[in-house]
Amino acid sequence: MRKIIKNTAIIEDQWTLLDADVELNVALNTQQAIVPLALWQAHKEQLKAINPIGVWLEAEQEIESLLDDLELFTVIALNFPVFTDGRHFSSARLLRERYAYSGEIRAIGDVLRDQLFFMQRCGFDAYALRSDRCPIDALKSLTELSVSYQAAYDQSLPLYRRRSA
Repeated sequence: MRKIIKNTAIIEDQWTLLDADVELNVALNTQQAIVPLALWQAHKEQLKAINPIGVWLEAEQEIESLLDDLELFTVIALNFPVFTDGRHFSSARLLRERYAYSGEIRAIGDVLRDQLFFMQRCGFDAYALRSDRCPIDALKSLTELSVSYQAAYDQSLPLYRRRSA
């Protein structure tokens, strides 16, 4: 079973991430499935029977397409096709701050150690690293920086405001 980082621990991944070309009958027979957005949109009524269920979005897909169904998802996985594509940093922050999503937000795809601290600051709480990366080493990156200057999801005040208080 694949290992992921969730919060500040390395755990066995209990979820099955289904490919974009998966068929509906496969999804319906999978426990704890994370389905592609296109499959969810095409077969929402049947997939609602799966509990728990998650959904994953490609970088070009907007989270606003999920707003009516947010409370149904235990996991929302955001795919990073390449490590230089940072569009889902904003998606995670919007999910947490604007839409008050309290479930798991998972980074999938080309996820590297150097990104985890910043992903955490945006609201991610689970990370499925690339298969060629060590989760033990990557876990250290979440605690390497002790002070952040800017405001973010995890700290609403910038450093200068925290110091003056």
